[in-house]
Amino acid sequence: MSAFRNATATATVAPAPAPVAACAAAADGAACAGPLPVLGRDVTVPLVTGGEVTYAALDYAASAPALQRVWDDVAAYAPYYGSVHRGAGYLSQLSTDLFEQSRAAVAAFLDCRPSDQVVFTRSTTDSLNLLAAALPADCRVFVFETEHHASLLPWDGAQVTYLDAPRTPDEAVATLERALAGRDPHGAALVCVTGASNVTGELWPVKELAAAAHAHGARIVLDAAQLAPHHPVSVRDLDVDWVALSGHKLYAPFGSGVLAGRADWLQQAKPYLAGGGASRTVARREDGGVDVEWHTTAARHEAGSPNVIGVHALASACRALTEAGFDRLVARERELIAQVRAGLSGIPQVRILSLFGDDAPRVGVISFVVEGWNSSHFAAALSAEYGIGVRDGLFCAHPLVRTLLGSAPQEPGACGAPEAAPGESSLNAIRVSFGAGTPDEHVERFVRAVRELVTEGAQLQYRTEEGRCVPAV
Repeated sequence: MSAFRNATATATVAPAPAPVAACAAAADGAACAGPLPVLGRDVTVPLVTGGEVTYAALDYAASAPALQRVWDDVAAYAPYYGSVHRGAGYLSQLSTDLFEQSRAAVAAFLDCRPSDQVVFTRSTTDSLNLLAAALPADCRVFVFETEHHASLLPWDGAQVTYLDAPRTPDEAVATLERALAGRDPHGAALVCVTGASNVTGELWPVKELAAAAHAHGARIVLDAAQLAPHHPVSVRDLDVDWVALSGHKLYAPFGSGVLAGRADWLQQAKPYLAGGGASRTVARREDGGVDVEWHTTAARHEAGSPNVIGVHALASACRALTEAGFDRLVARERELIAQVRAGLSGIPQVRILSLFGDDAPRVGVISFVVEGWNSSHFAAALSAEYGIGVRDGLFCAHPLVRTLLGSAPQEPGACGAPEAAPGESSLNAIRVSFGAGTPDEHVERFVRAVRELVTEGAQLQYRTEEGRCVPAV
């Protein structure tokens, strides 16, 4: 809080000096010995079998818990909250300065080019819809069927080519090159690709895909929603034109997102939202209409009062991950990934889903099916009997999961009944995901729970209630 109380008259706010984690301060490059502190790490939940247990949050791919450091930064700022870009008062100036400092922090986190713009949005979905609205006329879009719906669906107004799921990184590049080779090289084109799959966790060859796109006169946008929380993302090194990400997957609370990259298409497009903040000047005409001069900066697409607390939280998360050191975070996560994959691979009834194979580099996202089990039933048992939170279904990536499962769209079976006969593909999958805040014990408990459920079965009966699988008691 002192950082805000001691702010100068020019409203310069220093980043909070709170430590990220005890293991992050080592100057000798030693590996981080444990998880970063996150909210909810001490929350206990009841078990239907009796007693309580510390909740194991293993659904990071949906929303990661907020870092304690981020929450502390938000709490320190909250009493000084003011309207951004709107007032002459001290708190408004302070908030405006903090808002723009946050923009600079995100640009540094993503290693943006000097000419790039950082536009604050609500989420990755919002960012990609913003870019879709800014596409030039007759722009062609190329997107793999393996994308999350946030990057698969926004391009409805363009000429879209959906590319089949590749089975190797090299095949992904070759598939894109073949698709681009048949287009008019003088027309606008955009390639959209994920950095890390939200289903398999596998890393995509972004740099090679960017090179292929540029060689054929196309631009590329990177969906980094799953990549940025686990690995450093450099716009410059990857040579992507835009990157989109979400705060809630990056250990920040509240609804904030980012679209960062080239300014030209954004400057030429109509404002994403028309309103205050996006307009530079507005004047009535003699014929009764209105003339508007829109901003050419990021403000052009940030109409309305911005989510300054969410933006501050996102920037705090960027600083926290940078200070913790991605080398340490990646090294520890690789150990957790290896532990989970080894544990699941040792259970014959479990099949891990993968596009690129067992040796492909990946982040802490693993999806699997269990022979003879309904995925909803299995996930419900993990929660009710072990205090473990995972996700089941198609993960907003329906074409990809169905390709991996080898199944056509069907209604899932009733809770507690197998979705398919033993040996056949399940209609849905189970996803476990983890990251910088995951304790070792949560991973160990998960592997043990999967083995016990497969070998011994659930201890309770389950039923479907309002579309959810719940214990029958």
